[in-house]
Amino acid sequence: MSRIGNKPIPIPSGVDVKIQGSSVVVKGPKGELKGSFDQSISVGASDGSLIVQRASEESQIKAFHGLTRSLIANMVTGVHEGFNKSLELVGVGYRVQQSGKGITLNVMLSHSVTIQPQDDVTLQVEDNNKITVSGVDKQAVGQLAAEIRKVRPPNIYTGKGIRYAGEQVRLKPGKSARRV
Repeated sequence: MSRIGNKPIPIPSGVDVKIQGSSVVVKGPKGELKGSFDQSISVGASDGSLIVQRASEESQIKAFHGLTRSLIANMVTGVHEGFNKSLELVGVGYRVQQSGKGITLNVMLSHSVTIQPQDDVTLQVEDNNKITVSGVDKQAVGQLAAEIRKVRPPNIYTGKGIRYAGEQVRLKPGKSARRV
């Protein structure tokens, strides 16, 4: 029995959901998302909520049951509220600048790195060391935030680099800690 898959997905006001066979189209104030899912999973609407059901008790279909419910719930949340990821640049001389829709990172490399977002994701710079990635698609927002972090991940000895807001970086002691 899937705990996640059996939960109904509430549909907030202002969000329109169309079910066409194995595909779902969700429209809301922030945008529109489409998703197609496995044929063995059926999606139905009743009383202002969506219900995801599976056709059989096979283990792979059980796994798709919870996955499908989570993906549809993320689609509904994305078009209604949107998703945000915040990043911080930590280190002397580490800066970010807004350049059109994209950003330019100066993180002590021999060159500056320019990152352009996809159409459905927006990048916003606060001060010169904070980046906010926002959009309706949770996967696209997380992927772009991970690509930005990958430019200069936090150093495990000094803590400098690009990190998620609130991320705790465990610092390793250097060579001098071994001598004591």
